[in-house]
Amino acid sequence: MYCAVEDLHWADPSTLEFLEVLLAQVPTACMLLLLTFRDDFQPPWGGRSYLYPLTLSRLAPSQSTAMIGGLTSGKPLPTEVLQQIVDKTDGVPLFVEELTKMVLESGLLREGEECYELTGPLPPLAIPATLHGSLMARLDRLAPIREVAQLGATLGREFSYELLQASSALDEPTLQHALARLVEAEVLYQRGLPPQAQYLFKHALIQDAAYQSLLKSRRQQYHQQIASILETRFAEVRETQPELIAHHYAEAGLAGHAIPWWQKAGQRSIGRSANLEAIAHLSKALELLATLPGTRERAEQELSLQITLGGPMIAAKGHSSPEVERVYARARDLCGRVGETPQLCPVLNGLRLFYVARGDLQTGRELGERCLAIAQRARDPALVLEAHQSLGVPLFFMGEFALAQEHLEQSILLYDPEEHRSHAFRYGRDPGVAGPGYLGWALWFLGYPEQALRRASEALALAREIAHTPSIAIALNCLTFLHQHCRDASATQQSADEMIALATEQGLPLWLALETILHGWALVELGQSDEGIAQMRRGLAGYQAIGSELNVPYFLGLLAEAKGKAKRADEGLVLLAEALSMVDKNRECAWEAELYRLKGMLTLQVGGRSPAVKFDEAEECFRHALAIASRQQAKSWELRSAISLAQLWRQQDRQQDAQQKLAETYGWFTEGFGTKDLREARTLLQALR
Repeated sequence: MYCAVEDLHWADPSTLEFLEVLLAQVPTACMLLLLTFRDDFQPPWGGRSYLYPLTLSRLAPSQSTAMIGGLTSGKPLPTEVLQQIVDKTDGVPLFVEELTKMVLESGLLREGEECYELTGPLPPLAIPATLHGSLMARLDRLAPIREVAQLGATLGREFSYELLQASSALDEPTLQHALARLVEAEVLYQRGLPPQAQYLFKHALIQDAAYQSLLKSRRQQYHQQIASILETRFAEVRETQPELIAHHYAEAGLAGHAIPWWQKAGQRSIGRSANLEAIAHLSKALELLATLPGTRERAEQELSLQITLGGPMIAAKGHSSPEVERVYARARDLCGRVGETPQLCPVLNGLRLFYVARGDLQTGRELGERCLAIAQRARDPALVLEAHQSLGVPLFFMGEFALAQEHLEQSILLYDPEEHRSHAFRYGRDPGVAGPGYLGWALWFLGYPEQALRRASEALALAREIAHTPSIAIALNCLTFLHQHCRDASATQQSADEMIALATEQGLPLWLALETILHGWALVELGQSDEGIAQMRRGLAGYQAIGSELNVPYFLGLLAEAKGKAKRADEGLVLLAEALSMVDKNRECAWEAELYRLKGMLTLQVGGRSPAVKFDEAEECFRHALAIASRQQAKSWELRSAISLAQLWRQQDRQQDAQQKLAETYGWFTEGFGTKDLREARTLLQALR
């Protein structure tokens, strides 16, 4: 038997009488009865074995999204439209359906073959008229206590009795009576008892309706009153939720009051490595600032905001993103307006990061040199510290390893953990982490692998101690690179795995791409060539997609080497030609010796030419690699090139030449004898004797 009964109300005694008659006349074994009621209703029939209660919760965001997809016949909506619908409807199916239909009929969207597209800028989505009218009617029926609902709606979806009472002009008995009525009318949920009670609007749309029913002048008055109370009487909110004070001042139309609080909120988010949140807070401050008169004070305030914004922008978007350039280019323009100040140093450093990441090393070097000159004139140790790092990094990538070492060591000598801890949030990384990390790279190139790994490990230990995510990312990346340079596939894979997990969790696209490449290299070395090459390709595509060119020649070299291991030397030589072209264009000479060595190795693998011709071409590549490495004092590259040349000469029965050259290079080293290159050199020397 199927029976549909509608319009029954549990508060009406006749409803229960109807059910009693129905149950008496129809055998229960033949009947499925589905009853729905709100959770505040207590069924009078108690527990029965054949009764099964089922609690229906609000739709989860994924369920709301699925429902919206059904209403659009599977055609996706623009992401921002979809998000507004999900947020506004708060998991109530009726509201999901109504708001989606309204959007589809509003003219905001154009239906394409595969998806819907916006026809113009997206305004905040309005509540459908039918729902809005219903909600407003409910509030009108509560006229005597509507003002409490309006004040609560101004406070937010959820609010405390303590804050409401502080913001209201009503005496406590009147206020508590009004709140009790609102709870009874199912406008609010209540948790706890006054004065510790918390209140929650039953639905976001009810809050919106109450808020929108306020006149603009009254609304602004409420916001100003709330902001002032939070600022003066709620110390915990001042420290932990400055964005709340900023919001209320902004809605009150008091931009000048709101901006410092948005900036404080941004700085607090940076301290928690919540970079996207920090960007949102600081962007709101900048938007408000743009509404104020263009005075010198405004320019100084904007300069401070732009510098603060730079760090989280680098962490979230990557050094090479256009957004990073816009932030620091605007800051440099502002420095020109207010006069050259010490603030120019972090601005130049931010621009240096962008240009270096884009592969423009000469511009990066010039910016570093200018930064150092300004810092030395100012005689400010903190600025000098950063300037040495700012110059040391481009020098390293340009192949001037000894000079880079000098600048990086100077920055480390000037570093004081307590005094310079704030640099992590101003510059986007702790200088006590970045300095040793990049120094480790320089030391490896100069022939000190043990010192290099020790420095990088120290950097990672400090980064973990201060728990600053961007600094941890830099330290992990430096360590992964060093493991790869040492040709330690297992350590590279382990370090890359940790970095990939961190980058995925924190949304760090630059570091994710970098570590994916290095992880792919490790897979190739561990015998998984196809999977490793595919991973390297994927990581390199992601890296270049965000505009990065720094390190690309080296990554192309690693990929070329992997192609050689997969018996595809011709493809590898094409990649090396591209890499060497980029070295010439960007002056990124750090990898040049290794690229020529790899060219020699792959030349020996290609078919179609006589062994004599291949030997001559390979020997020329190895000699060129040795000359470059010697000029750069890059002992690690020099050793690797000497090994390749000695192996070639051994094949040509030139054991004495091979032994002499390799022994000369090997004899220079004083540490790192457990690394793969030095072990390989020692084994080859023994075979040549």
